[in-house]
Amino acid sequence: MNEEILAIDHLHFGYPHARLLYEDFSLHLHQGEVMCVLGASGSGKSTLFELITGNLSPQNGTIKAAKLSQIFQDPYTSFHPTYTILNQIKDVASSMNKLEELCKALDLDLSLLFKKSHELSGGQLQRCSILRALLMEPKLLLADEPTSALDNITGLHVMKLLMQFLGDIGILLITHDKDLATWCANRIMTLKS
Repeated sequence: MNEEILAIDHLHFGYPHARLLYEDFSLHLHQGEVMCVLGASGSGKSTLFELITGNLSPQNGTIKAAKLSQIFQDPYTSFHPTYTILNQIKDVASSMNKLEELCKALDLDLSLLFKKSHELSGGQLQRCSILRALLMEPKLLLADEPTSALDNITGLHVMKLLMQFLGDIGILLITHDKDLATWCANRIMTLKS
């Protein structure tokens, strides 16, 4: 059995003056698995990631997560505008040993890493975001619509690349794309509004 990298047990959470988003909610993810989270806006998909990362605290229940990194939906908000991409990657990377190999796999020219975020297209910047997340050498990868800024062909290529790392990681993926979820997921969870 592969190592358990995420254990959520009996989670209760809701925002003040609103209904509970999670009531006695449990989820377990193992290394080598991809779980997709589907649901309409407001169903709690992003809140789930905030709870897993510790940015929000559950009202009840427990969350235990292995070392994680995150790919955000909007890459422009996840990079500081005044520093080069490379400096921001070096700040958080566990190792830079696979930098060139991953750049090649992501079809990302090394010269782009010496630029600032506003000098790159959305697609280029999202691939930089994926590069940064992988260089952090996580056990758990939280991916919030990681292909939404990419065209269909590049998005499929990027998902195939992420799937290559499943020997080392597990992926919890938020997506609105049911076809993508069906293609890549071991399990699909749909959150109700």
